Amino acid sequence: MKTYYKFILGTFLKSFVFVFLVMFSLVIILNILSEIEFFRNTNVNVLFPLYLSLLNSPALIFEMFPFIFLIGTQLFFINLFKDNQIQIFKYSGLKNSKILTIISLFTFFLGLFIILIFYSFSSNLKNFYLELKNNYTADDEYLAVVTKNGLWIKDNVDGKVSIINASKIDNNYLINTFITQFDNEYEVLNNVQADKIDITNNNWIAYQVKLYKNNQSEKKETFTIKSNFNYEKIQSLFSNLSSLSILKLLDLRKNYLSLNYSIIEVDLELNRIISYPIFLSLMTILSAILMFNIKRFSSTTFKIAIGLFLSVVIYYLNNFFYVMGKTEKFDVSVAIWFPLLAILILNLTMIFKINEK
Repeated sequence: MKTYYKFILGTFLKSFVFVFLVMFSLVIILNILSEIEFFRNTNVNVLFPLYLSLLNSPALIFEMFPFIFLIGTQLFFINLFKDNQIQIFKYSGLKNSKILTIISLFTFFLGLFIILIFYSFSSNLKNFYLELKNNYTADDEYLAVVTKNGLWIKDNVDGKVSIINASKIDNNYLINTFITQFDNEYEVLNNVQADKIDITNNNWIAYQVKLYKNNQSEKKETFTIKSNFNYEKIQSLFSNLSSLSILKLLDLRKNYLSLNYSIIEVDLELNRIISYPIFLSLMTILSAILMFNIKRFSSTTFKIAIGLFLSVVIYYLNNFFYVMGKTEKFDVSVAIWFPLLAILILNLTMIFKINEK
């Protein structure tokens, strides 16, 4: 029986690796085309777009793993159905349900490896990719980060460089803000301290201001500051969470809480990562049950087409719930776990009499 287990796991792993390599190759090719388009008017080394593509591809592949497992499982069963190998297992006492258990457990543990090792690796590469590419965008002149000391913004407007630190965000207001403005030579022009700043648009309005200039201070009821940032842009600044490892996501969540910043997106990402091994296992089970139910069809193309159709449906289902969670229409737990519950129910519905297939 151990020989059969080794054969099943070996065949399954080969199918998975084959689909993974095919998908990875396609992702790299599409990435290269995208990077070439981005740098079409920029003088860079001819190999630089390829380098960026290699850095960005693992993060994109991470998003595709559920569908790689689905198609890989289909390919695994297509190989088993050849020459009636599946019947040999039955004669040896290895039921279909046992095969399903073996590959689903293997997928779960492989999923743990993916989130603990592969995700950390891909997020670090993604972060490096964004840092390199940012040097070739207009956003290089201004940036924003969240730390335990609040929100920090570097802004560059009309020849003035502003370093902005706010302790909190309350709706469209920055609270307890201190701004230092420099000229192009980084000589201090003035300092601005404000109780709150309205950042609804790019013309910020500061209230209860203390203006420090030439060793003198002046109080103002309001003060206008021109900026590249507004509330909407700040809200979207930190949406690329795929460049952060799990530990960095936890640190960012803590910093967001101290800033009174919404943690919805961080919680969505953390729940998505935590649920990933379960998601991959459910996709493997769904694919296996599907193959047992359609094995009477001789066309391999038809079987793969059904798998691709299911992949598209599941992708849009997940994306819909994720967007609903991001916009706070659904609770975070509903947004992430309800699609998995739906796949589980579908699996339980289709698994009926699987050993007789």
